Amino acid sequence: MIKLTRLNGEAFILNADLIKYVEHRPDTFITLTSGNERIVVAETPEEVLTRCIDYQRQKRLLPAVTQQESHK
Repeated sequence: MIKLTRLNGEAFILNADLIKYVEHRPDTFITLTSGNERIVVAETPEEVLTRCIDYQRQKRLLPAVTQQESHK
């Protein structure tokens, strides 16, 4: 689950596993795998991506980045 913000400032939690794709046009649109539902958020696509990666790491589906790897 990742915390995001609607354009009106309202915070909400989204199951990151339901994200089909993220678009920047110029707002950030998130399309969900559950159908044609789209959500517009205040975060940039890069912020959404970072939160999704962090979420997957917390689930242990992606390995943690070591300090040595982060300096490459």
